[in-house]
Parts: sequence; C-alpha cells; structure tokens
Amino acid sequence: MEANKILLDLRTRNGLTQEELAQRVFVTRQAVSRWESGETTPNVETLKRLSQVFDVSINTLLGSPRKLICQCCGMPLEDGILSREPDGTFNEDYCQWCYTEGKFAYTDLDSLTDFLVEHMAGGPWSPEQARAYYNEFLPQLNHWKKP
Repeated sequence: MEANKILLDLRTRNGLTQEELAQRVFVTRQAVSRWESGETTPNVETLKRLSQVFDVSINTLLGSPRKLICQCCGMPLEDGILSREPDGTFNEDYCQWCYTEGKFAYTDLDSLTDFLVEHMAGGPWSPEQARAYYNEFLPQLNHWKKP
C-alpha cells in the first residue's frame, strides 16, 4: 500500500479529522490533505511524530519499502515485535527480545546461537544443522559484524 493511503487509513481508523491529526503533529490541515492525496510526503521529523501518534514504525508509514529483520537474531520484524528505545520510540533494527529499553539481551554470539539452536532446531533441521546455519548467518548481521 502507498504511504498516502496508509496515512489516510490510519487517520480514519483512529477517528481523527485532518485538523486533529495536523494539531497532533504540528502541521496545517492542508499539509495532511496533501499527504493523503499523494501530492507530498511528511518530512523525517513529522514521520517520527506520526509514528508516535499511530504507534507504528516509520517503515510502516512509508508502505514498508524495506523488509526489516532483527540485526541481532535475524527474525523478520513487524510493528508488534519491534524494539523500543527508552523514550518509547521504535528501533527498527532489532526485535523486542534482543533489544529492550536501550539494552541488548545477548552480549555474545555464542549465547544467542545456543538459545536459537535450543528453540529453533527441530523439524527438518538437526541441532547440528541449525548451529551450522546460525554460525554462518548471524555474523552477517550488523550487530555482530566485525569492524
């Protein structure tokens, strides 16, 4: 879905008029109208405010142009499992289990790998196959990349 349709949908689902939304994000009603018609797009600061008003990520506001995965464990990310910063804003790089209130749950790659193998192995993969996969995959994620 395109960003303008997403904004319109979120505004109407939340029972807000264009004027009410404009007041909450410190813009004019005309600006909201232009976003919803697709004429313009909110700037970065306004996207942050809209994210807070609607409790969705900026990625969602923009129509999910990029597929988000946790940069610690590799889990696909959606708004319901995104981590948050201590101030309540979304952190679109990590899931809520790897990063919570400004702190990482896993301080080393081995402890995360052990957890993932214990909880994710089974089905088509043996624990050894799961470990081999994670040992190759996890170091490619931004959190674990060596400088």
